[in-house]
Amino acid sequence: MTNIRPFKAVVYNPEKVKDLSGVACPPYDVISASRQEYYYNLSPYNFIHILLSRAASGKDKYQQAEYYFREWLKNKVLIRDREEAVYFYSHQYNIKGEKKTRFGFIALLEMGENSSVFAHEHTRLEAKEDRLRLLQTVKANLSPIFVLFPDKKRIIKNTFQQYLEGRIPFINIIDEEKNTHQVWRVDAPEILESIQARIRDENIFIADGHHRYEVACAYRDEVRARLGAGAARSHDSNYVMTYFTNIESPGLTILPIHRLVTLDGPPATDELIKRLKDNFYAEEVKDRAKFFFLLEKAGRTEHILGMYKDKRFWFLRLRNIKILDKMIGDKPREYRSLDVSILNFLILKDILKLDLDDKERITFNPHADELIEGVDNGAAHIAFFLNPTKIQQILPVALSGNKMPPKSTYFYPKVLSGLVINKHEEA
Repeated sequence: MTNIRPFKAVVYNPEKVKDLSGVACPPYDVISASRQEYYYNLSPYNFIHILLSRAASGKDKYQQAEYYFREWLKNKVLIRDREEAVYFYSHQYNIKGEKKTRFGFIALLEMGENSSVFAHEHTRLEAKEDRLRLLQTVKANLSPIFVLFPDKKRIIKNTFQQYLEGRIPFINIIDEEKNTHQVWRVDAPEILESIQARIRDENIFIADGHHRYEVACAYRDEVRARLGAGAARSHDSNYVMTYFTNIESPGLTILPIHRLVTLDGPPATDELIKRLKDNFYAEEVKDRAKFFFLLEKAGRTEHILGMYKDKRFWFLRLRNIKILDKMIGDKPREYRSLDVSILNFLILKDILKLDLDDKERITFNPHADELIEGVDNGAAHIAFFLNPTKIQQILPVALSGNKMPPKSTYFYPKVLSGLVINKHEEA
């Protein structure tokens, strides 16, 4: 069962902050160190000061985040809506020359024992510990998790067409990538009740925010232990702020996340290619643009990886998918057939002898150009390129109760942080 509810969001005060494009930022986990510095300098009220705060004035970074949050509320930089609402969100963007629009809404999702929420990615302990400390200190959901659902009853489309077309959004900004974000409040009781009733039987699949969801569950359990199950039953910690969108929306885009691998020293490229040929057909491609075009095209019908080293590109076509049956036969077929599993187990682990959890040696990046630059600037680096994981691959893994390898999907574009915030009531 899927239970959702409206909430009184904390939002930026338009009388204090005239240009929201200067205060919103992406989710914490896609902000590099250099971009973090950019957002810090963009505005003293940029949400990065709370989302990824820095220790200052005798406070650790979590206490400093809580200080900013409290002070901005006190000084009415941030204000709380008077009425409970569901916040509908339109995201217009361009990708590969095509204009797309993704519609969705932000509400609170109950994390009950009987909830129909399915995850698909493994999480990392360090990131969960960091976000739990922040939630414990600030006591607010600062960014929504991002979920998909089949929307067979056309909740999103019908609500937009019947109630929102022609209405002026209360948030309307263009971000640095020239994407347009628009948000409307929906607070009419009869509309809210209809949305709640129609989504109740839908399965929910987490796309982004696996760490935040697990952290929210852990925080809920802490509150229950402190207050007792009875007193905690109605507490805000039972819910997590969530962005919902249609799993079959044409505006939904999944990008690949590539890998930059760092070895102990410069690899013998020809020897590596020789070893790869045990399980792959290796083909060198001279032209960069042709390489990425053909990699994407071939990925529609076969298992293919890309590799870059010594200013040379290679296609790596898997000889036989059954090779994975022997190596990771304990995993379901859907997991074994993922390109990221092929890369992880046949190349990174078997040939290069890497620990798949070694974040110093294996880094992730959706931007192929940055990986190529990294390889050219580091003799011990190799880049591996993947095609996007398909929705049709994600759902069976999630429904089977299994998890995909970390960083298997990159849903684009991201829902901005700082547009709406869910502040918990004091326990």
